[in-house]
Amino acid sequence: MYQELKDEHNHLHLLWKINPEHSLENVQRDFMKYTGQMIKFDLQKNHTQLLEHFQVNLKDRIYQFWQRNSLNKLLKSRKVIEQKLDYIHNNPVRGKWMLADNPLKYHFSSVRFYKEDNREFNFLTHYMQHFE
Repeated sequence: MYQELKDEHNHLHLLWKINPEHSLENVQRDFMKYTGQMIKFDLQKNHTQLLEHFQVNLKDRIYQFWQRNSLNKLLKSRKVIEQKLDYIHNNPVRGKWMLADNPLKYHFSSVRFYKEDNREFNFLTHYMQHFE
């Protein structure tokens, strides 16, 4: 599964495998709810002046951190997964983002996991494990 969550300024790309006993909708909802709460708690504690930028006028929430209808694509082949992974690894160093001068220098990427066997993000698993 490919997930892209973004607004006009920030976005997140994920490749994730949904276990058969779970639905994409439930996993996505829980991920967005949990991470949204953690972002809110961090802003309340450390960056109160930024919290107001996320205020919304909705019945079910005061703040919104994720776009309501994010893009989902089911990836059915190794080739497509590798294309998406390449895109994800190169996205921070292209276009308007330019967050580093090469993918290995962008800290918040899985590229070092794949290229250098860096295990800093211990929740990552190699996509090839799902083809064996």
